[in-house]
Order: sequence, then C-alpha cells, then structure tokens
Amino acid sequence: MTGSPAPLNGFWSQAAADPGRTVLTDPAGERWTAGELHAAANRLVRGLRAAGLERGDCFAVVLPNCTELVTAYLAAAQAGFYLVPVNHHLVGSEIAWIVSDSGAKVLVAHERFAGPAGHAADEAQLPRSHRYAVGDAAGFRPYDELLDGQPPTPPEGRTLGWVMNYTSGTTGRPRGIRRPLPGKAPEETHLGGFLGIFGIRPHDGNVHLVCSPLYHTAVLQFAAAALHIGHPLVLMDKWTPKEMLRLIDAHRCTHTHMVPTQFHRLLALPDEVKKRYDVSSMRHAVHGAAPCPDHVKRAMIDWWGSCVEEYYAASEGGGAFATAGEWLKKPGTVGKAWPISELAVFDDDGNRLPAGELGTVYMRMTTGGFSYHKDETKTRKNRIGDFFTVGDLGHLDEDGYLFLRDRRIDMIISGGVNIYPAEIEAALLTHPAVADAAAFGIPHAEWGEEVKAVVEPAEGHTADDTLATAILAHCERHLAGYKRPKSVDFVASMPRDPNGKLYKRRLREPYWEGRDRAV
Repeated sequence: MTGSPAPLNGFWSQAAADPGRTVLTDPAGERWTAGELHAAANRLVRGLRAAGLERGDCFAVVLPNCTELVTAYLAAAQAGFYLVPVNHHLVGSEIAWIVSDSGAKVLVAHERFAGPAGHAADEAQLPRSHRYAVGDAAGFRPYDELLDGQPPTPPEGRTLGWVMNYTSGTTGRPRGIRRPLPGKAPEETHLGGFLGIFGIRPHDGNVHLVCSPLYHTAVLQFAAAALHIGHPLVLMDKWTPKEMLRLIDAHRCTHTHMVPTQFHRLLALPDEVKKRYDVSSMRHAVHGAAPCPDHVKRAMIDWWGSCVEEYYAASEGGGAFATAGEWLKKPGTVGKAWPISELAVFDDDGNRLPAGELGTVYMRMTTGGFSYHKDETKTRKNRIGDFFTVGDLGHLDEDGYLFLRDRRIDMIISGGVNIYPAEIEAALLTHPAVADAAAFGIPHAEWGEEVKAVVEPAEGHTADDTLATAILAHCERHLAGYKRPKSVDFVASMPRDPNGKLYKRRLREPYWEGRDRAV
C-alpha cells in the first residue's frame, strides 16, 4: 500500500486525486477504496442535512469499530457538524444523558447495542424518525435509509466540523468537550499534522492499525489524522493479543495507538506465539491513557524495540511525548511538551513550581481552547490563566521532562502520609499470578485510610486466601511498610474500559459507603 509522492491536504483531496487507492480494511477483511469511502461520507452529509442537521448541530453514534463510524467522522468533518461518539459499553441511562446533553438530532447505533441505544433514545425523547441502525434493530430505521437516493458527489457549503467527545465520567457526569468551529473549508486546516509530533510522516508506506475503540478521543484522533495524511487504516473490532500480532504481520502495519493493559496481555502470550508473527514493520507503537509500569515498558522495548513511545494528554488537550530512547535515559518520564503545548506544575495556591518540586500538572494548548458543553462552572474550574489540569500530580525535571506521580483524587493519605497507588499497582503487576491490579485507600479508624489491593488473578490461578497471602508477601519484598496493602480482595474482571482506563471509583465506593472521603 504505497501513497502518492506529494501529499494532498486531507482525505477528501486525496480521494479525488486517487479514488482507487485502498484506504480502509474493516474487521471482516473487506477493503474500501478512497472513492468508495468518499462517496459514502458525501451521501451521509446529505442524509443528515435532509434529517434537519445544520452547521453546529450534533449527531451521536453508538458503533463498534466499523466503516460506518469512519464515514460518520468524515461526514461531520466536512459539513460543520459535531460527531458525538458514545462508549458502547454504557447502559441505556448513561447513553441517554449524552444524547440529551449534546442535543444530538440523530442517533446511529449498531444492532449489537440496540437495546441500550433504544432505551437511551426513548429516555432522551428522540423521535423514532431520527434513529438509525446498522443491521436489524427494532425501533430503528435501517442505516441505508440515511444514504438512499443521496448523490455521492461532494455536498455544497463544505465547512470543517469537529468531534465532541465526552469525558469518561470517572468522577461524575461526563461532559462534552466542545471546541469552536473555525468556519473554514476542511482543506484549509492541516488535519493530519498532529501525527508529526510523534515523527509520523505523510504517506511513506505507513499503515495504521486501529486496535482500540474509536469512541475514545485519542484513538479516533490518531486514526483520522492517519487517514488525512495518506495512511490506510486496518480496523480491529474485538481486541485480542494474538489477533493484533496477526494483523501487524499480515498488513505490515507501521503505527498504532495502544494502552499499557494491551502491553501486559501481549507479554503474557507464550513465547512460541510471539515468535510466530513478524512485528518488525512497526515504527510507532504510541501508548498513553494510563500509567505503564516500568517493567512492562522495558519488556515491550526489549521485544518491539524503539517503536515503543509514550505520550501524556487528556481529552481536553495535551501534552508530552517521549521516545523509547528518551524513556530509557529517564525511566518513568512521560516526555517533554509537544511543540503545540506547554507544561507547568503549580502548588495548591496557584504558584508555579520550579523543577523537581511535586505539584499539580497543568497544560496549555497553543492551537486553541475548549469548553465543557453546558457547564461553564467546570470550564472555569481547575484553570490558571490559559492552563488547565485534569488533576494529575507530578514534577518537571531540569530538562523539561514530565514525571507523573498519580491522580490527586486517587492519592491515599494514611496517618498524614501521602501514598501513591500507581507505585503499588506496578509492584503488584510483577507477581506472575496477577493479571490486573488496583490499589486505593479504604477507611481506617486511626490512620484515616489504609491501603487495599484488588486483584484480577491471571489465568490458571485461584482467587483464595493462599494467593492473597502470597501477594502480600510479594509486596513485603517490593514496597516500604507504609505503602503495602493490608489486605487483598479479588475480582473476576477489573472494571476498565477497552482503552485501559480504570474505573477505580467503582471499586472504591463500596468500602466508603456511608462515609465521607476527604480526597
């Protein structure tokens, strides 16, 4: 899959210049050309306009990784709409909140998620005429009806639209992150330039593997940017480590967006499986979204080499980036500031801290601001001038490299001592019987909080008192006394979203029922 020698700005220009080029392979292996995808996006714009959408309006999708989701992005981005991708693991009432809060005028869902999506549409009082399903779903019109009869040619009045992602809601109701529409034609903005931060160049024989759900901010941003600079997409629907290796080998994939949980599960594969697939085509395995334990990162670099790179950002913006070489020189760093951003660390009084001092990490984007949809209070909160924070604690070193300690809300305070769960979780994950782990504070009458560990056992290990004792003994060898978990509980599956973000609040809340937590 090679691209044209002179990159054109944006997918639409490239599709017009070379409509026969393969630009997408869906999870079933079906290949789409640029011309086919371009035509589908054009028809969807016209269909949404016929349904009443105008510039600045929203439409929501509850879809797996599929061609229809990529089409929805391309339609919104050239029609001045806001696309609202919804986490398809949410229940009906959670989806209803997002549909209602965003003001979405149309909902597109997959038949796999028709139950909660239909409940959401009812609760949000969305007319049945404006509900569409990919596949067969009661109460929804067929998705094809949105496109039927619509010309495949570019629509009139093309203007750039955005994605409006909703924050994950780990600490409360999710809020839409809304950026102002620039009022420009899509080709007037270099939409793929974002990937240049990571050294990923236009065309250049690159193939992007989408191995996490596209409803996640970073995953869609990486995939869209890749498409705009001439990189074909290979979509995974349900991620498994073996299937990821197979696709990298089969399609000679060169870059992808990953999370540490995927690293951990790839590393757990038997050696004979790892050796079966060639991953030497990989140039950039960029990971973020959650802390990566040092031993996991080193093992991935040993296996995949210098392509293992890390970034720090949030749905609101970013950020920092570290190559494998930088990380090896400064283990634990999440990198230096992007060229389009600035990092700073402030104390609780709003004073900027010098290198080496721990405080709250703030970021500032030079490319423009954002607001939380319908929540001016949250928009103003947690800001110092143009800087914003998502509550992470860390410090900058003398060279400008950022080191994170933990999230402020997750910090444990026991006997007046600050304890950082990420360090405990990293130690837990070095035990061979631990597939996943979380640490947090639970009530203690004298100390205020004590450390609790919750563990998802690895395959072949039984969750019992013997295993709990072995894990606590392991912690004695790796952690200072005040950091050690005092007890271990087990869960069959850790409550993470598929992007690796841990919903720690769901684990912690039962232990605090009826009590107030200071943090």
